[in-house]
Amino acid sequence: AFMEVNAKTANTTALAYIGDAVYEVYIRKYVLGDAPAGVNRMNRRVIRYVCADGQAKIAKELVKGFLSEDEIKLLKRGRNNTKTPKPRGSSPVDYKMATGFEALIGYLHLNGNVKRLEEIIRESIEIIEREGNL
Repeated sequence: AFMEVNAKTANTTALAYIGDAVYEVYIRKYVLGDAPAGVNRMNRRVIRYVCADGQAKIAKELVKGFLSEDEIKLLKRGRNNTKTPKPRGSSPVDYKMATGFEALIGYLHLNGNVKRLEEIIRESIEIIEREGNL
């Protein structure tokens, strides 16, 4: 069962919490289907897509015309609501941008908007693939 979540009032930290998990499952399925390999090798591939630097890169590209105005507003609200004194392995700016991206994924998932969620994830994969190694 899906929940109706209001984009303007939803707790973006909670959206990012669920969005992180949803996004990682999609990426793991992609990596598994792309070229089944040992778990360690697959995990190394997954990291490119799910690390804060990768998600920040995705978010910065998506706002350049792929996302709707409302989606951008939610992403930015998630980004701005992030309090991170010491993110591990990335800059505070990238960590905040990644959290905004995860909030958007969480929002789409909780509202059951699978079609748009999968469009954004497909585009995200293409962004990382085009970039090669981060």
